[in-house]
Amino acid sequence: MSLGTLYGKNISPRTFILIDIIKHFKLDIKVTEDEDSAYQSKFPLKKTPAFIGEKGYTLTETIAIASYFLSLVPKDKLGGLLGKNAQQYASILQYLSLMNQEWLDALVPIFYMAAGKIPFNKKNNDEFTSKVHVIAKLLDERLSNFTYLVGERLTYADLYSAATISLGLKTVLAAPFLKQYPNINRWFNTVSKAPFWEGEFNDFKAPAEPLTFTPPKKEKKEKSNAEPAAAKKEAAPKKAAPAEEEPEPAAAPKPKHPLEALGKPKAPLDEWKRVYSNEETREVALPWFWKNQYNPEEWSLWKVDYKYNDELTLTFMSNNLVGGFFNRLSASTKYMFGCLVVYGENNNNGITGAFLVRGQDHVPAFDVAPDWESYEFTKLDGSKEETKEFVDNMFAWDKPVEVNGEKREIADGKVFK
Repeated sequence: MSLGTLYGKNISPRTFILIDIIKHFKLDIKVTEDEDSAYQSKFPLKKTPAFIGEKGYTLTETIAIASYFLSLVPKDKLGGLLGKNAQQYASILQYLSLMNQEWLDALVPIFYMAAGKIPFNKKNNDEFTSKVHVIAKLLDERLSNFTYLVGERLTYADLYSAATISLGLKTVLAAPFLKQYPNINRWFNTVSKAPFWEGEFNDFKAPAEPLTFTPPKKEKKEKSNAEPAAAKKEAAPKKAAPAEEEPEPAAAPKPKHPLEALGKPKAPLDEWKRVYSNEETREVALPWFWKNQYNPEEWSLWKVDYKYNDELTLTFMSNNLVGGFFNRLSASTKYMFGCLVVYGENNNNGITGAFLVRGQDHVPAFDVAPDWESYEFTKLDGSKEETKEFVDNMFAWDKPVEVNGEKREIADGKVFK
């Protein structure tokens, strides 16, 4: 009797790793890309991979589905894929979450833009690329001292991470990435030869050059053949004498951002953004921020809260709402930096964060976004320790958020830079 049906597209590492589990451990699970009536009725969010098991049991999210599939395998056949103790299992989940949420959420848009599946946006592309390399550096440093990501034996953390990285190696990362990160290169060669893959990566070779976005060529206007060239020449009006020529109207000047009137600050944001993106947040970036970036004469700090938290549902949808807000704030990129986080869980979450803004008023920076009034802005005093602690926590995302005296875990978030 079949254990159920897995829905998903084989091109996605989130799905093909699950298919490999089914094949390697010979699980009696059907795999299909056909989103049939059963799928339509069970999964209103239309997300894949998705699984329907016996007696209508349903699952979404690749980590949850993999956990269930692996629970169906006898422990003596798992070979340590889930670690040897609770600490290793927790570390495996840590890497699964990192690669599933942070890595793929950055890599996939880069691939889509390069392949022309979505419009190319240089700012977004640069931001996602920077995030990919931050994660790659973290992995490479870990693998400089260990054969595998968790302990010294192959685990599911290695298998899933290799699957997600392979998408980039085939496309937008390619051979230069492996050269830049030699420990990842060594690790990937080892993991890709594991029996689990059933030879799937035997012929794998990263292309020499990465896939990159190529702007479409402008089409040349074809000359009309409706009349002979000589006739065109005769019909052409004579040019007026220079004195009689009317000057073309000057192009309308591009409207200036209101904060441009404040002039250039002594501490521009670019260096801070570089430090934040490339250095350890708590150890290096935040001390640098308070020492070199924050000047209360030039900048102000603001606590930003979404006004309608009671209307929020799923955490990923709340995070998408933040992403849309940030996209509409793009005209103010030069004048502010900040983080908004989603705290809580599905159907019980909220949005809060902190921003550094040029000048002493938040309105000129935020009113470039039509939905800015959906947020509440509270000016902060940067000289107070509680302000520094709040800003540090919002920029670091490594501690729970305190809301009405209750500590709430951070589920997701985005950086505006």
